[in-house]
Amino acid sequence: MQKDPAIFTGLYKEYAAGIYKLCLGYSGDAATAQDLLQETFIRVWNNMQTFREEAKWSTWIYRIAVNTCLSWLRSKQPAPINADHPFIEGMPEEATDGNVQVKLLYTCISTLAPADRLIITLVLEEKPYPEIAAITGITENNLRVKIHRIKKQLSQRYNDYERL
Repeated sequence: MQKDPAIFTGLYKEYAAGIYKLCLGYSGDAATAQDLLQETFIRVWNNMQTFREEAKWSTWIYRIAVNTCLSWLRSKQPAPINADHPFIEGMPEEATDGNVQVKLLYTCISTLAPADRLIITLVLEEKPYPEIAAITGITENNLRVKIHRIKKQLSQRYNDYERL
């Protein structure tokens, strides 16, 4: 496949919002997330000709985004995460309409480890499990176990926050 500006523009329009949320979950900073989003799509553009169509575009782009974020994490000391984590800025609209329970859920998500935030973010975006497994580079069975553990962890954190 050759570099095609029309295809690239379509990919950007379709996936930029989800990739931004993923980058925000890793970085905890809106400006850094925007930089990581741009870096991701620069890599997508530079490597379009290597896309072999063995996977979906979304899987390939999310994998590039994950690798971009992981490279950034290795080069920077991430800031500690707290309840005011900027991940909350990327919440769906229903969470910002005063729905305290949804805000609390996203606060709990913001306290997870970056890999767990990635997985639960993709689950909330309703990505199919095989695609999430491909993006994260783990087996589907391992993914199911991780999702179960993440949900259990979120449930515990949610209950702890609710008691406050």
